[in-house]
Amino acid sequence: MLTELRTGQAFTGTHHETFPPRDEQAAAVEQTYAYFQSRWAEDAKAVPRFLWNAKMRFGKTFTSYQLAKKLAAKRVLVVTFKPAVEDAWRTDLENHVDFDGWQYLSRNTGGDPRAVPKDAPLVYFGSFQDLLGKEGGAIKARNEWIHEINWDLVVFDEYHFGAWRESAKELFEGEEEAIAREEAALTARTEKLIERINEKAADLQQPLEPETDFLPITTRAYLYLSGTPFRQIRTGEFIEEQIFNWTYTDEQRAKQDFGAANPGKRNPYAALPMVSLFTYQMPDELTAIASQGEFDEFDLNEFFAASGAGILATFKHKDDVQKWLNIIRGSYNPQTVDQLKSGTKAPFPYENARLLPYLNHAFWFLPNVAACQAMANLLEEKQNVFWHEYKVIVAAGTAAGMGLAALDPVRKAIGGGHDSKSITLSCGKLTTGVTVPQWSSILMLRNLQSPETYFQAAFRVQSPWSIKNPEGDDPNVEQILKPVCFVFDFAPTRALRQLSEYGANLSPGEPNPESAVHDLLSYLPVLAHDGAVLRQLDAGEVLDYAMAGTTGTLLARKWESAMLVNVDNETLRRVLDNPEAMAAVERIEGWRALGDNVIETIINKSENVKELKKKAKDGELSKAEKKELSDEEKEYKSKRKLVQEKLIKFATRIPAFMYLTDFRENTLQDVITKLEPELFLTVTGLTVEDFHLLVRLKVFNTERMNAAVFAFRRYENASLAYTGIDSHEGLTQIGGYDTVVAA
Repeated sequence: MLTELRTGQAFTGTHHETFPPRDEQAAAVEQTYAYFQSRWAEDAKAVPRFLWNAKMRFGKTFTSYQLAKKLAAKRVLVVTFKPAVEDAWRTDLENHVDFDGWQYLSRNTGGDPRAVPKDAPLVYFGSFQDLLGKEGGAIKARNEWIHEINWDLVVFDEYHFGAWRESAKELFEGEEEAIAREEAALTARTEKLIERINEKAADLQQPLEPETDFLPITTRAYLYLSGTPFRQIRTGEFIEEQIFNWTYTDEQRAKQDFGAANPGKRNPYAALPMVSLFTYQMPDELTAIASQGEFDEFDLNEFFAASGAGILATFKHKDDVQKWLNIIRGSYNPQTVDQLKSGTKAPFPYENARLLPYLNHAFWFLPNVAACQAMANLLEEKQNVFWHEYKVIVAAGTAAGMGLAALDPVRKAIGGGHDSKSITLSCGKLTTGVTVPQWSSILMLRNLQSPETYFQAAFRVQSPWSIKNPEGDDPNVEQILKPVCFVFDFAPTRALRQLSEYGANLSPGEPNPESAVHDLLSYLPVLAHDGAVLRQLDAGEVLDYAMAGTTGTLLARKWESAMLVNVDNETLRRVLDNPEAMAAVERIEGWRALGDNVIETIINKSENVKELKKKAKDGELSKAEKKELSDEEKEYKSKRKLVQEKLIKFATRIPAFMYLTDFRENTLQDVITKLEPELFLTVTGLTVEDFHLLVRLKVFNTERMNAAVFAFRRYENASLAYTGIDSHEGLTQIGGYDTVVAA
């Protein structure tokens, strides 16, 4: 099986030819299998968990089936948080000779899973909302059979959408529209919302409930799939040996290395296109009508705000959106004078001859359903003759259908892709788990706060598009139709902030943020338009752009973040079990006001609440117990928040120490430890030994501290340089908390 997996010779259809080379998929199978085997050997009752952090075009569905085959699994349950991915799961199983004799069932296929012979491999696919949802507080009658089967493997696809299980439970009753509403709320963050999130951060840090509570089913193993599981990796939900990593930079590096080592040979990675990000600074007359925040960032959601529905949908700033349409095709340019002075002309997407072939089939990502419908209406108006060449598909709203139903009109409009042009308008549909090879560009026309959502959408256009053996006489020949693909963004600061976060997330073990971004930029070039020219940015410029919208006040707030400290039960228990640590925290200003045994009280009450909630699930709580549950929960949450506040108050002293010390070329850790321990005690109230002990016990999040220190140092140097002052002449390094980065 693994030989076929590596070479791909067993393929019978063209769908699988879009997958990357099999070596990486085989490695994922072998690593996961070895991990499962070791866990089962250690504890027969253990249910091992494994995460595949593999890029969006890795072929996770096909590889999951290969793992199931190696495990000799007869019953596989695939649960997804995005029903639109069913197409890949079904096609991969039914179109490959490796899985002859396997049976695929879902609600869409019909059929009774219980009628499948026990010795015949069965894969059952369903959405989280349907399979695990409830009616009237009880398991849906049609799904009771799921809880009666002993599954061999349970696979969670697109896991990042449901990683926080309490949030995922809210999806039980809704499908994609509910998800879209929730995402819209997240992207419209306000200070009040951030404050509420911080208040709840202590509870979010609590370990996630075990799958046996979350999923009342039995299985031998769990496999989690995601192209962007950044939150899960950051929070330590999976340890290193439980993760297989294969990122975009890994893929593009492999393509480059194979070509260099094997000149003249067919590169198995060649069909995997390189992504380029183009950011455009819109003219003042457009940004003026849709600016927000202290630094007047271009607010895409406001600019493309719309009202009405269907043919009555229209933009709030229709005249300005029309100007934007004219700008991106080169027919309106208020910056002509600047371009004449510079002697250059920046290429716009639908204007430049080199870019146009990659815009024959593009994805436009808009803020909401009304904006999608308003854009479709505007593109159809008489003055927009240029756009009439493109078939416009509105993949938004209930009329577009749920799940795969929204994909069919897109595929019909595109056809083979050679003699057609299309624009797909969406505000959330088709951004996860679907493959449209002909999509070569995406226009980001909405605000997205999380890099997970941003790059899940962006990498829709990175699907390979090629023809194997085009002349029919040489199977080693491959005609690549899409060597590159493009992301066009019109809010530069926000886009580059996403990119810098994404680069850091791709390299969670890299202590130097600039190195992480530099590695990404080697394979994902960024070109920024500033009105007259379009030039490529380096890692330092990307980070400067990303922090261009910051101030001393905002930097100070980084040191007030609840994410700087850990107050989950596991961390508090480590402190409680260490007398020196207990003595240290009691020296923190204001700690004694919390009362005696506050940590022990939090742990005991939270454990009691957990037991009462288990009883509540079975409807066994008396009226007195319900009141006890409510009171206990309020008390331990209140005390946990007070502990969190005291620790954050200590963390806010760190910036004061950075201002008082004059050292820069060392890490902050070295400065504290070796150079100015007395100053540290004076400013913070703790000794160096106290602080290091609490760091070792994970009370403080050093990764977050590194990010805050790095931002502070960069902002400080830039501020002084602006006044003509060189704070430290010849400085080559900047200290973080426990790392040093290039200045």
